[in-house]
Amino acid sequence: MTLHKKTKILIVDDDAGHLTALKTITRSWGYVVETADDGMAAVEMVKSGPLDLILMDVRMTHMSGIEALEQIKAYNPTIPVIIMTAYSSVESAVDALKSGAYDYLIKPLDFEVLKLTIERASEHAGLKEENRALREHLRADYDLANIIGRSPSMKKLLEMMSMIAPSEVTVLITGESGTGKELVARSLHYNSPRKEKPLVVVNCAAITESLLESELFGHEKGAFTGADRRREGRFMQADHSTIFLDEIGETSSAMQAKMLRVLQEKEIQRVGGEETIKVDVRIVAATNRDLQADVAAGRFREDLFYRLNVMPLKVPPLRERQEDIPLLSRHFLDKFAAKNRKTVKGFVPLAMDMLLNFDWPGNVRELENAIERAVVLLGGEYITEKQLPLNITEKYSGLETALTAAAPITDGTRSLENIEKEAILNTLNASNGNKAEAARRLGITRKTLHSKLKTYKFEKE
Repeated sequence: MTLHKKTKILIVDDDAGHLTALKTITRSWGYVVETADDGMAAVEMVKSGPLDLILMDVRMTHMSGIEALEQIKAYNPTIPVIIMTAYSSVESAVDALKSGAYDYLIKPLDFEVLKLTIERASEHAGLKEENRALREHLRADYDLANIIGRSPSMKKLLEMMSMIAPSEVTVLITGESGTGKELVARSLHYNSPRKEKPLVVVNCAAITESLLESELFGHEKGAFTGADRRREGRFMQADHSTIFLDEIGETSSAMQAKMLRVLQEKEIQRVGGEETIKVDVRIVAATNRDLQADVAAGRFREDLFYRLNVMPLKVPPLRERQEDIPLLSRHFLDKFAAKNRKTVKGFVPLAMDMLLNFDWPGNVRELENAIERAVVLLGGEYITEKQLPLNITEKYSGLETALTAAAPITDGTRSLENIEKEAILNTLNASNGNKAEAARRLGITRKTLHSKLKTYKFEKE
């Protein structure tokens, strides 16, 4: 076991001989050691400077170890306290543990047991600090202010999220695959009062029907072949937290009925069990399906749909938020440049134009994958069209060909911009002003056509 050389231990004991012996041996193990001869002095030392661990006797003259423990925990509940007692009664041990002690040891101390207990308590404190730092990191990652999106549709979504995140309302997130539904769910959780506990994520489509009930609700020992012990399900794990039920539209009618009970009664029942267990869980669900159409077709329970759809949030597809493509591209560029230890300054104009003119059927996830691929393949400092996937470059080439074909023959004296303008106008005229038809004839998306019309001032911003 690696010694915690920087760990500072406070030893508290009114027996001077025992205090000196403990100080000597713990210092020999590589710890920094402070001492106190009374519980009251220990409380003051905790308040005056940082300590990593406390080893404290129960019976002392002015303030007992239990009293001191209670005051220390009220001031700083994260410090692990190991209690020493010369009385092996269950009562003193239980009192210490109830008051927040990490562990207790019986005098005379077994120094090997003491060493292991101190190491274990130090590791426990280190893990708690790591978990705290991780929670802070997660909060920063999922802070609503850090979600990338300046388009009107994303601004509207973020405004809704900021209003409902602090509440307990059930949320149904809809949107195409790859739009970022899980990011929305995580942001809702880490901006809610339940953020101290981790978000519990269940992909309903990735778990077989026979296992999903046990996964969600747990099971009793012997409930089915292989159930050799009781197991708590995801809803119990999410007690006082949030559960994210991704792809909820893929569940069977039988499972939908069981989920409805959780929403209505706030209770679950383990597979093979008779006891009902109350749970305090906020539910956030997501789907890429049209659940209203599924309800009409009898594929999804209407009562469950309305229980889930208390607060609907629709995540827009990337083709409807073209203004966000440069911001997202830059974010992914920085992310993967750091991951691959490369210095990448940006995109050449043609590469960015290709990204802007692609319709992204795979949405943000597809854009992220395209940028990662480009960074891995890059040998220079700027992403060019050569590093982009073939389907993106071919789509752009098809757009250029379509625009050229729609333009009248030129004598070579006009710019490509003028040719493109005339091609768009000619196609719109031939389509009787129908923009959808014009976009189809030009081989571009309607969003791209609108962008071109704004660029050439044919439409107001």
